[in-house]
Amino acid sequence: MIVRQFISWIRTAPAGERAEATRALARAWLISDLTEDDRIAAEGALLMLLDDPSPLVRQAMAEVFARSADAPAAIVQALSADQPAIALPVLEHSPLLIDADLVDIVATGSDEMQCAIARRTNLPASVAAAIAEVGSAAAALELIENPCAGLAPFSWDRIVERHGHLAAIRESMLQLEDLPSATRLALVAKLSDTLAQFVVTRNWLGADRADRIAGEARERSTVNIAARAFGDDMQNLITHLRATGQLTAGLILRALLSGNLDLFGAALAELSGLPYGRVSALLNDRGGNGLQALLRRAGLPESTYAAFRVALEASHEVGYVDSGDGAARLHRRMVERVLTHCETDHSAAEPLLILLRRFATESAREDARMFCEELAAEDAIAVLPYDDDLIAA
Repeated sequence: MIVRQFISWIRTAPAGERAEATRALARAWLISDLTEDDRIAAEGALLMLLDDPSPLVRQAMAEVFARSADAPAAIVQALSADQPAIALPVLEHSPLLIDADLVDIVATGSDEMQCAIARRTNLPASVAAAIAEVGSAAAALELIENPCAGLAPFSWDRIVERHGHLAAIRESMLQLEDLPSATRLALVAKLSDTLAQFVVTRNWLGADRADRIAGEARERSTVNIAARAFGDDMQNLITHLRATGQLTAGLILRALLSGNLDLFGAALAELSGLPYGRVSALLNDRGGNGLQALLRRAGLPESTYAAFRVALEASHEVGYVDSGDGAARLHRRMVERVLTHCETDHSAAEPLLILLRRFATESAREDARMFCEELAAEDAIAVLPYDDDLIAA
């Protein structure tokens, strides 16, 4: 009876009053002990109100039903396809929307709707993949910042491919501690390419030189990233490097000259097809008899064999590795030792000598930079006030 009176009254009531009455009826549906007849009548009234000309009425329903698992499924479905102001709370919170519903809305809805879905708690990988594939940059950013979203590795890569040129996307992703190393490297590549295009456009550098500098920056970043990669993450990184043509002799030599034996061994295992344990045993053989065969099987240029041999010998000696920098930068003494050997070896190829000279310059500049930073830190400590009372305490 009450519902029938409600239906009769609501036809002539002002929009604001209709909205408040609709809110009360929706709450009654969820928490009141309605008779079966009243429940059927209430659902009919709520369904009728989906056609109300005022969005305030439908918005009131959306606010009440958005988080409830007991809401009428047909009404929630209709509200999720309404205008954004009405649909957003339902899209972000309703447990009644299945994955297929959400994927369809991602494909056809507005940026605001995509963002609301990206903020959902426990967002399944299939929906996250849809946002990564067709979602806007804003939705991708919401997805990255949602700790409850389940993203497969290919979804991370797709976001990088589509939106990696945007600073906000890169910064948000690089702050994630569990971001796959291969994805982190892809972001660095996007940044390098963006910067290279910028300096070329401004006529600050020629295209060839900009590409070379960007390539060197990517290699440095690769070693830095690999220094924190282990297990499957390292293997996926190596696979990514090989698939993108970045697993070159120059990168592998840089890894060895940085003291990163894990990256060096994983790269040779990938290229040679040998198990990592077998490669590691060959590299730890102080006689070095198997190194040349390993390098040949990995397909590395014969002109680099001597450089790898001398660098590996140096890596076994005290003072050339374990410098405390996480196997992430070139070790100057190792570089200079290899360069000296190759400069006296008349069979060394000119491209290898050019590469080693670049390594020598880079490592010397890095050492000088660190030396100056240490001096500055010592000076800062020296000027601190001396407090006898503080020392005594």
